[in-house]
Amino acid sequence: MTVKIRTRDLRLHIPVPAAMIGFVIRLIPDKTIDKMRLNTPEPYNCLVTKDHIRMILEECLDVLKENKGLEIVHVEAADGTFLSVKL
Repeated sequence: MTVKIRTRDLRLHIPVPAAMIGFVIRLIPDKTIDKMRLNTPEPYNCLVTKDHIRMILEECLDVLKENKGLEIVHVEAADGTFLSVKL
């Protein structure tokens, strides 16, 4: 996955290997997971844990690899700011 951010003052290109998904999820603060759990409807809020999120994303890793190069996010602002996220 690649993240590109371009502004008047900054050009940033960040490659993120798909194999690092589990590692990145472990870095998410517990407070953030708790907020997600509070915003999830009642029968599903018990499923919002780091372990479940990591497991789901690791299961989807094959699909992510099949669609390599697919642009997920493409935003261009009027002031020239640009954001792109590609698989």
